[in-house]
Amino acid sequence: MKVTLRTKSKRYTDLTFGNTYRVIGIEAGDYRVMNDDGRPYLYPPTLFHLVDERVPADWVTETGDDGETYAYPTELSGAGFFEDVFDYKKAALATLELSLRRQRESESASRSRGRSA
Repeated sequence: MKVTLRTKSKRYTDLTFGNTYRVIGIEAGDYRVMNDDGRPYLYPPTLFHLVDERVPADWVTETGDDGETYAYPTELSGAGFFEDVFDYKKAALATLELSLRRQRESESASRSRGRSA
């Protein structure tokens, strides 16, 4: 999934108007994106235009009791994972980096297949 910021925002100074961001997860309907500071924060989807709405097939998707969506790659879906990232726990940071690398490689491979078709 990819999104762009709809408008400039004084509230969300860690996002840049016109930049494309990769959604790395969905939590209670909010998008978790790597912001300009390289941090995986949650943002309301109303901030963004969807550039690519495809949720990767390997994500674990669940629906909460109130109908809210949760979707993450398996390696990022554990309870407390992002708390560990924000606490700078090495294992969590390494797992996040590996997941981001895999997502970039998957996108690159998809683009290559599209050009050769």
